[in-house]
Amino acid sequence: MSTGYRFVAGIDVHKKMLAVVVRQEADGRTQYQKQQFGTTRREVMSLAAWLQHQQVSEVVMESTAQYWRPVWYGLEAHFRLHLSHPLQTQAPRGRKWDYRDAQRLADRWCAGDLEESFIPAADQRAWRWLTRTRVDLKGKVGVVRNQVEGLLEQGGIKLTAVVSDVFGVSGWAMLERIVQGETAVAQIVGEARASLRKKKAQLEEALAGSLEPIYQLLLRQYMDQVRLLWQQIAAINQALGTAMQAHTATLCRLCRIPGVQMHAAQELLAEIGPTAAAFATAERLASWVGVCPGNQESAGVCYSHRGAKGNRYLRRLLCQIAWAAIHTKDTFFGGLFGRLKPNLEGRGAAWAVAHRIVKVIWLLLHEGVEYQERGPAPQDFRTLMRKLRRLTRQFAAQGIDVTSLLQSPLPAAM
Repeated sequence: MSTGYRFVAGIDVHKKMLAVVVRQEADGRTQYQKQQFGTTRREVMSLAAWLQHQQVSEVVMESTAQYWRPVWYGLEAHFRLHLSHPLQTQAPRGRKWDYRDAQRLADRWCAGDLEESFIPAADQRAWRWLTRTRVDLKGKVGVVRNQVEGLLEQGGIKLTAVVSDVFGVSGWAMLERIVQGETAVAQIVGEARASLRKKKAQLEEALAGSLEPIYQLLLRQYMDQVRLLWQQIAAINQALGTAMQAHTATLCRLCRIPGVQMHAAQELLAEIGPTAAAFATAERLASWVGVCPGNQESAGVCYSHRGAKGNRYLRRLLCQIAWAAIHTKDTFFGGLFGRLKPNLEGRGAAWAVAHRIVKVIWLLLHEGVEYQERGPAPQDFRTLMRKLRRLTRQFAAQGIDVTSLLQSPLPAAM
């Protein structure tokens, strides 16, 4: 095929059908071929054969709900694929037509007027499913925790007013006693552990109520749900440890950033990729995540600097990492927050810290260097050793041995 030919296909994706338009541009003339296909695996294979027969080289489609995924997976081995957000190609009301939408996709892509979404490789997509499912399961544990608190309040038990985490070691042991029908407050308070033993009087007062049998049944069911969720989270942790075994060194580098623990490092790797190859600069990564200032300009006047929504999974994670890094002692990010807080207030300064952390993460992944603390020198060596031991236990729980990596220094980030 000569260089004057360019065949691009646009696909309007639906749940049960695909409207396909092939834009044939040859020697200054443009023609269109239209065809409709189903969304089953056999139909997608037929679509791939038809596109190859039409000599298509690139395919553009919309990210319609989850329906674009099987089409993408069926075509990615044969064509260069591009995915766009539906809002970018939305048709005016009263002028929406499936084939017109597909044609608009092809035309705008050829004109260079369409922004492409980032779709990672197959292994990274699997990591994302695992990490995002783990986040959802942890959220469900939080939902059940709130339900348990409401159930205890029904019986006049104010356990959550004294115990910070009702699903912690002490709180869970006390719930077990309550479910078993234990009415002696002294026996329930005897399950307190560690510093909670100092609050014996407060616990006795908080546990003075009682649950009726029907509420004990509901509490037992809630606890069974939590046990199942914990088992599923543990299984996901094991699967992630196996899937990311080849990137243990990268995880260790990320964990050296203040505020980043092992689970956070795994989520960063799943969302960005092991080398951040999709982002040419740190600024592009920050823009994609949505942690940089936005720009709403008209007639030369900027009306808002509110940032874009970006990747909601990373925004949530980076917000947590930023606040954790802010509360670390004698670190660069803690000092940065202190300098920015008088001018930007607490939340704005924390968001600026998250912006800086994103750039550091890009440097560590893209350049393969090691994090080097630029803040005040840590004065308490025991704090660093506690974090090292904690991270070593977390990696070991997933079958990852990091002792050899800790003895091999990496080039430092400048």
